[in-house]
Amino acid sequence: MSEALDKLNAAAEAAASAAAALAEAARGVAADAATGAAPLAEVAGHGVAAATGVDPFVFRFAIFVLAIFIGYYVVWSVTPALHTPLMSVTNAISSVIVVGALVAVGADVADGATQATKIFGFIALVLASVNIFGGFLVTERMLAMYKPKEKK
Repeated sequence: MSEALDKLNAAAEAAASAAAALAEAARGVAADAATGAAPLAEVAGHGVAAATGVDPFVFRFAIFVLAIFIGYYVVWSVTPALHTPLMSVTNAISSVIVVGALVAVGADVADGATQATKIFGFIALVLASVNIFGGFLVTERMLAMYKPKEKK
């Protein structure tokens, strides 16, 4: 009986120390968020690390992998009739990526941006631009298929 009570007390102490660590991390995260010192993703990553003990990189990588699988199944389950409207939507999403890439390319080193930020921003700008223009070409070609044939 006393062995079970010892285990229960040890579990209660571990839970109390985890709650105290979580409360301390939450205070730090709230202070960073209130001052705007940390980006939202970093704040969320530290919150997850404090709550679960999982490294923020692993958490973000898991989200990235899940997004790949979801994107794959969403794209391949679209019927051909919906391909043209879907292409138009992806063009709109790519235009938002272009805006973000322009911000990354134009970021100053004084703002905390590194040279890698500018390089990845430029790569994102080029790839999103290719996606936009290619999407317009595909959309134009698919819409041309529905135009009546001209008689000679």
